[in-house]
Amino acid sequence: MLDSHCHLADEAFGDDLPEVVARARDAGLDTALCILAAGDADESARAATLRDLWPEVQFACGVHPHQAAAWAGREHEAAGFVRDLVERDASVRAIGEIGLDYHYDFAPRPVQRGVFAAQVALATELARPIVIHTREADADTWAVLRDADGPLRGIVHCFTGDADAARDALALGLHISFSGIVTFPRADALREIAASVPLDRLLVETDAPYLAPVPHRGGRNEPAWVAEVVGVVARARATEPHLIASAAERNFGSLMAEK
Repeated sequence: MLDSHCHLADEAFGDDLPEVVARARDAGLDTALCILAAGDADESARAATLRDLWPEVQFACGVHPHQAAAWAGREHEAAGFVRDLVERDASVRAIGEIGLDYHYDFAPRPVQRGVFAAQVALATELARPIVIHTREADADTWAVLRDADGPLRGIVHCFTGDADAARDALALGLHISFSGIVTFPRADALREIAASVPLDRLLVETDAPYLAPVPHRGGRNEPAWVAEVVGVVARARATEPHLIASAAERNFGSLMAEK
């Protein structure tokens, strides 16, 4: 089993990271993808500790749309900044999370799009997968990706879109990852989509420390609880949890493999 998206270098785990990692391993997790915010020195320091505790963990690094405003007027330079970080650290296997967030609009939308497009171009150049954040911005997200100059592979993380958004993501060749939201009582429509995604494009995640699944909702999330997501997706697909967990591991391994 794996967690395809978590923030284990977040300060929320600063006091008990060894215990969190131990619980993940006890729950049967072989690996996780830890997301790092480009340029966050505190996260980088905690990531070094995580590498020692859990050598199998892989990392992604990028400029999140919430931080895009810092690159206003020089959006293309965001990619160069991320390139330097990626090329210095072999454990950083993906570019992300990157994308667009029109819910909070912490950065002007044209700036978000410019920073996103620059990082997508970097990912295609380096043949790295991307980890996509899209919130209330699907049309523009897909437009940026369709304009990419080269083949894409990547993950739409924490998918909460509708059936049309899922079809668009799949048409772009992307994987779709479901988080603890799929366990929420009112998430029937999302569970229907989880049942329809091709098995070879399916991933599961926690987005820890956020979005704790039922029955842990309201608390700090952690990778061990991805088992709850696996169980709900399995029930939605009328299959066994171990088959979902195995498929997600295969998909993740293929996605992160050197190309």
